[in-house]
Amino acid sequence: MSDIALQLDGVHTHIGAYHILHGVSLQVPRGQLTMLLGRNGAGKTTTLRTIMGLWQASQGRISFNGQDVTKKHTPQIAELGIAYVPENMGIFADLTVKENMLLAARSARATSQIDQARLQWIFQLFPAVEKFWNHPAGKLSGGQKQMLAVARAIVEPRDLLIVEEPSKGLAPAIINNMIGAFQQLKESGATILLVEQNLSFAQRLGDTVAVMDDGRVVHAGSMAALAQDIDLQQRLLGLSL
Repeated sequence: MSDIALQLDGVHTHIGAYHILHGVSLQVPRGQLTMLLGRNGAGKTTTLRTIMGLWQASQGRISFNGQDVTKKHTPQIAELGIAYVPENMGIFADLTVKENMLLAARSARATSQIDQARLQWIFQLFPAVEKFWNHPAGKLSGGQKQMLAVARAIVEPRDLLIVEEPSKGLAPAIINNMIGAFQQLKESGATILLVEQNLSFAQRLGDTVAVMDDGRVVHAGSMAALAQDIDLQQRLLGLSL
């Protein structure tokens, strides 16, 4: 199997009359954490939603594990082993933390049928999930909801985890906890695609990076190389890491 888990080749996306993606090409290496960076409005969210089939590519090809998924619908893409945590987290506020987790564990009809070793690992990554197990998810803080959203995405093994802005609005201590959790996910061999505005977060976690501007990928390479090149950061992002 190729060492590239996800590949986009010349992907265009139109939303109504608007042409948002203009030939996006992107590779996500297997077993690595790829950062997708760019200014607001660069097309990052549209790229993720197009990968997940929430919006259909009007041109180009998206392949996952060598399989063309360009025209597949979202449930079919999810069944291939991709989990997506959107910026709004998608938490079911009226359900308990436990019920949110059970909904995500598609192979289980009761919490006792969830892989208990994996569940304990998740509790270790995100202690708040265990602490508030029987509480309504809508009563959680923003950071706790973000932890639940990621925990829900990994309650079953996934081939690819896509997460949008996991540190947005979080306190520094919670951000450090989130970084630690993603580091453990990396060490477990997970393949991860992260959109992030917190550049310190990106620098500490990223293996590879792609930078978008105006609906295109304008730079791709190692995160470490970008972190060391102040001039390139200023040119691509208008600020420095």
